[in-house]
Amino acid sequence: MSSTIEAPQEWVETVGDLRLPPRADQKLQVLMDRNNEGLLTEAEREELESLVELSERLALVRAKALHLLGRKVP
Repeated sequence: MSSTIEAPQEWVETVGDLRLPPRADQKLQVLMDRNNEGLLTEAEREELESLVELSERLALVRAKALHLLGRKVP
C-alpha cells in the first residue's frame, strides 16, 4: 500500500534537521563509553538500547526527509 501525502517543504526540512537533544546525545555517549569498558549495569544497558533505537529511528526519518529534499545525509 503506497500513498502520497503532501506537506510543506518547511515541514520536511524541519524533519531533516531532527537530532537527539544534547542531553540525550551526551548520555548516549557516556553509556557507549561505559559499555566499551564493560561497566554497564542492567538498567544502563536497557537505557543504552533505548537511546540507540531512538537515534537509529531519527536517522532513518532524517534520511527519508533529506532524500525527498534531494539532499545527501551529512
